Amino acid sequence: MLKTLVVMFLAILAGAVGDIFLTLGMKSVGDLSSKGVREMFELAFRAMTSPKLILGTILQAAYFGLWLAVLSWEDLSVALPMQALNYIIVAFLSQWFLGESVTPMRWAGIVIICIGVGLVTKSSVA
Repeated sequence: MLKTLVVMFLAILAGAVGDIFLTLGMKSVGDLSSKGVREMFELAFRAMTSPKLILGTILQAAYFGLWLAVLSWEDLSVALPMQALNYIIVAFLSQWFLGESVTPMRWAGIVIICIGVGLVTKSSVA
């Protein structure tokens, strides 16, 4: 179980940091809504050459590889709920790096989800 927890934490961290870089990259590329075809191609080129988007994509690929490793040895009913821990990391990183406001109601929801994850994880040890 320790192996699963360590690899899942690394996967979740890679995915969350990857999401932050993808968000930063897309904010710098620009809004995709209400663009013409030519503008969409220009934005797509800017996106494909954005260092933040490239790094975010690499981190997402690392997440996926680690997730596949976990699935090779752990029950899906245990591994999948562990991914909910991503909510904590993303909420902290979103506040810190993106300046987003995470309300007390949202934190309460995240805590409830994490309690459920703890129960599911504990059930696999028994």
